[in-house]
Amino acid sequence: MSKFSTVIWPKVILFGDSITQFSFQANGWGAETANKLARKCDVVNRGLSGYNSRWAKIILPRLISSQNPAENHIAAVTVFFGANDASLEDENPQQHVPLQEYSENLKDISRFLTSAGVSADKVIFITPSPIHEPAWEKECILKGCPLNRHNSVVGQYAQACVQAAGQCGSDVLDLWTLMQKDGQDYTVYLSDGLHLSEKGNQFVAQHLWSLLAGRVAHLPFILPYWGDVDAKNPESSLLCNS
Repeated sequence: MSKFSTVIWPKVILFGDSITQFSFQANGWGAETANKLARKCDVVNRGLSGYNSRWAKIILPRLISSQNPAENHIAAVTVFFGANDASLEDENPQQHVPLQEYSENLKDISRFLTSAGVSADKVIFITPSPIHEPAWEKECILKGCPLNRHNSVVGQYAQACVQAAGQCGSDVLDLWTLMQKDGQDYTVYLSDGLHLSEKGNQFVAQHLWSLLAGRVAHLPFILPYWGDVDAKNPESSLLCNS
């Protein structure tokens, strides 16, 4: 029988669409978050490019089990949907989700997370970021379709996200508002009018950390610092259960 227990690494799960999926690229906000949490917990990328809240709600039980909540060891979850939901129905019916349904989907996601042992205070909702229509229209034209998103519509979804988070008792990172605050040039945060630039990734990483830090501050540094390992008897340091 083993004399030691398996080391448990808590998890921070990033759940969202392409803006989450791509966040582990060089200088991405997910990669920056993972770097800050090295040796404290695993940062798990569950970004699904092109997905909306309707599909997210369906597949979430396949990503996180609610059967044995205590075994999930989840320190925090980010929920970052809306950029695809806010697509114009006439131009992009496959991804579009009506505003009211989007709001209800976020609440359903919150309820499922609660059933999986992730309390509302461990959930951080993130609103869609603003859209720069001229730049995104060029991308749409290259794909052979007309402009399929309007920034004013995305703003409605961002507000719905803020309201849903409040009703669920969770924090929210309102990117749509923050990136446009005081009339600043928010286009520097976008690479193609929709997805994040390097500066946009830095913006998200910085503001997310201000919300996430308190949720992970209690997590211990996992396994001893190398200078604290007993070189003559490393097992005594490395196989202890404290």
